[in-house]
Amino acid sequence: MTTETTTEFRFRDIALVAYAPSIVSSMGHGAVMPVLALRASDLGADASTAAFVVALLGIGSLATSLPAGSLVARIGERRTLMGAGALDAVAMTVAFLSSSVAVLAIAVFVSGMSWTAFLIARQGFLIDATPLSHRARAMSLLGGSFRLGVFVGPLLGAGLIHAFGLPVVFLFAAAMSLCSAVIGGWMPELGRTRSREQGHLSVRSVLWTYRRTFATLGVAVVIIGISRSVRTGLLPLWADHIHLEASVVSLLFAGAALVDIALTLPGGWLLDHRGRQVVAIPVVLAVGLGCLLLPLTHDALSLGAVMALIAIGNGLGSGIVMTLGADAAPEDGRAQFLGGWRLCGDLGGTGGPLLVSGLAAVFSLAAAPVALGLFSLAGTVWVGYWTGRADRLRLTGR
Repeated sequence: MTTETTTEFRFRDIALVAYAPSIVSSMGHGAVMPVLALRASDLGADASTAAFVVALLGIGSLATSLPAGSLVARIGERRTLMGAGALDAVAMTVAFLSSSVAVLAIAVFVSGMSWTAFLIARQGFLIDATPLSHRARAMSLLGGSFRLGVFVGPLLGAGLIHAFGLPVVFLFAAAMSLCSAVIGGWMPELGRTRSREQGHLSVRSVLWTYRRTFATLGVAVVIIGISRSVRTGLLPLWADHIHLEASVVSLLFAGAALVDIALTLPGGWLLDHRGRQVVAIPVVLAVGLGCLLLPLTHDALSLGAVMALIAIGNGLGSGIVMTLGADAAPEDGRAQFLGGWRLCGDLGGTGGPLLVSGLAAVFSLAAAPVALGLFSLAGTVWVGYWTGRADRLRLTGR
C-alpha cells in the first residue's frame, strides 16, 4: 500500500458497505437474544432445555467456523454475506412460525451457522478495503458496529413486544437480516480475483501450515474469548445471586454497554498507533481484576463498578481478535485461515460459560469468579507475550 493511497483513504467511503450490514444484522440479533429463552419456555421447554436452545446459537457458530472459511474462499465475501443474510432471515422466520421447541432449536442453530459466515466475510472485506495503517481502527469499528446494534436491538425489541407480542421480534430479526443481505450486495468483491488466481487450498492444509500461529497467538485468542464470556456467562448469575431486580440488572448492562461503545474509537487508535499488546493486555487483565472483586460486591453500586471496569477493558479491545487475525492471515488461503481464527474465538466464547457452569456445580457460584479471575491473570502473561511477539514481527519482520 503506497503512502499516497493510505493518505487518501477515508472511512466514510466504505462506511455503508462495511458497517451498515453489521449494525442492521446485529440489531436483529440483539432484539432476539434477551427473549430467546422466554420463547423456548413459551413453547414448553424447561429451564435447562431453554438454556440449551440459547447455547445452540454459539454451538452453530462453533460448528461452522471452518466450513464458513472454506465457503468464503470459494464464492467470495460478497456472495457469502448475501447468502448468510438470506439464510438467517429464513431461520428467524421459521423461529417466528415454530410451534415446537425442536423447530425453534433447529432455527437457532442455523442462525448461528449463518452468523459465523457473515463475520468471516466482513473481516475479509475490511482486510482488502483498508490500508495497514488503518486496519485496527477498521476492525475496532466493525466490533463497535456489532455492539451498537446489540445495544439498540433490545430497545426496539421491547417496543415491538409491547405492541405486538413476543414472537414478533423474530420477524424483526428476519427483516434486519434481509436488509443486511441487500446492503451487502453493493459491496465490491475485492478479493475474488486473487482467490481465483491462487486456486482453492483445503482448510486442513492451511491450518497445518500455520499450526504454530494457532498454537501460540490462537491460544491467546481463546483466552481472550473465555475472559470476555464472563459478561454473559457469570455477571447475570451473580446479579441474581445478590438479589438484584431484573430492571436494575438491565440498567447496569446498558450502562456497561455504553462504556464499551464509547471506547471503541480510542481503542482502535491505540491499536494502530501503540500496537496490539497495549490493548490486548487490558482486555484480559480487567476481567481478571473484576472477577476477583466480584465476590466483594453486594449491591447494584458495587456490581456496577465491577461491570464498568470490565467494560473499559472490553471496549478498548473492540476488534482486537479480528485485528490479530488480519495481521496473521496469509495472502494465500486467507479465508480458510480466518475460519480457523474464528474457531479459536468461538472456543473461548463457548468454553467460558461452560466453565462457569461446571465450577458452580462442583463448588459454588462464589468459586467461579475467583477461578476465572486467577485464570485471566495467568492468561494475561500468555496474551501479553505473544501479542508483543506479533507486534515485533509486524513492525520489524523478526
